[in-house]
Amino acid sequence: MDDRVAAALENTFPDRTVETVASTGPSWNDANRTVGVEFADGERIYLKLAIDGDGTRITRERAVIAFVSATDAVAVPRVVASDVDRETPYLVTEPVPGRSLEKRWMEANPAERAALARAVGRALARLHRVRFDDHGHVTGSGPEGLDVETGPWTTVLVERIEAMRSLVPADRFDRHFDRVIEAVEADRDLLEGAPATLVHGDPARPNCFCDERGVGFLDWEIAHVGDPARELHRACDQQIAPLRGCGPDRLVEALHEGYRAEAGGLPSGYERRRPIYDAVRFLGVSGFFEKYVAYREEPADELAAWVEGEMDRRLARLSDGS
Repeated sequence: MDDRVAAALENTFPDRTVETVASTGPSWNDANRTVGVEFADGERIYLKLAIDGDGTRITRERAVIAFVSATDAVAVPRVVASDVDRETPYLVTEPVPGRSLEKRWMEANPAERAALARAVGRALARLHRVRFDDHGHVTGSGPEGLDVETGPWTTVLVERIEAMRSLVPADRFDRHFDRVIEAVEADRDLLEGAPATLVHGDPARPNCFCDERGVGFLDWEIAHVGDPARELHRACDQQIAPLRGCGPDRLVEALHEGYRAEAGGLPSGYERRRPIYDAVRFLGVSGFFEKYVAYREEPADELAAWVEGEMDRRLARLSDGS
C-alpha cells in the first residue's frame, strides 16, 4: 500500500480496517494502478487509481458502467464509490460474480474454448445493440444516457490512435502510428459508412468474466461510440490469435457464430473494413514492443525485425486492396 492507495481508502472507508492490499496482475497502462483490497471483516473491493491525475477516464468508466447496467445489455461490476476531484482520482468496484474468462480459458478443453468464444460473441452483439446517431468519445453522464463528444468516425478513430500513442512506454516504433493514421485517413470514404454503437474498447480475456448470463466486461475506461466491426475484429485478435499468425479457424468461427446468433449477422461492412483494422490493431504490438519483449523468449532485435516487416505487410495489403 502506497500513500495514494491509503488516501483513497481512508477517504472512502474511514472506519474500516484493511487486512491486505494486493496487485491485480500486470497492466500495460502505466497511467493507472489497480489493487485488490480485503478488509478485516473479509469483504473485498477493487480500487483503480488514475495515477497520472487525469480523472476523465474514471468519469467515463463510472458513466458507462451505470449506463450499461441500466440497459442490461451485459453484466458489469457494481461501483461502490469514486472521486474524480482528488489529486489522484479513483474508482471502487465490487468483485464480480462468476469467474475470470482468462482462468476459464486456460483450464478449458477445445470444445469448452469454442463455447466460451461463442459466449464472447453473443455478449459483444448484445452490447452493440446500443446504437447512437453519431460516433464519438464518451465524456460522462449515467443511467439515463451518455454524453458523447461526436465527430466523424475517421476523426474519432485517429483520436483513439493518438490516445494509444500517449500510453506507449517508448517511441521505438512511433513512426508506425503516423503511417497507420495516414492509411486511416486515406480510407475515410470506407470508414464513414460504419455503424455507430457503444463499444467496450478493450475486450481482452482479462477484461471479461463469466456468470450465469454468459460473459460480462470489466474495465470500461476507453469505451466509446465506435464501429462494432473494429471491436469484433479486436476481440478476435485479443481473445484467440497468437502474436504471430491467426487463431484456430474453429474458434474464430465460434466467436462469429455467437455474434450472428444475437445480431443476425456480422457488423455491416465487417469484411471490407477488416484490413484497415488489421493495421490499427497491430499498433498494440509495435507501440508496446518493450512489454512484449519482456514476455517472449526470443532476441529483441529479431522480434523488432518481425514487427517492422509485419506492419509493412499489413499496410501493403491496404495499398493493393487485398
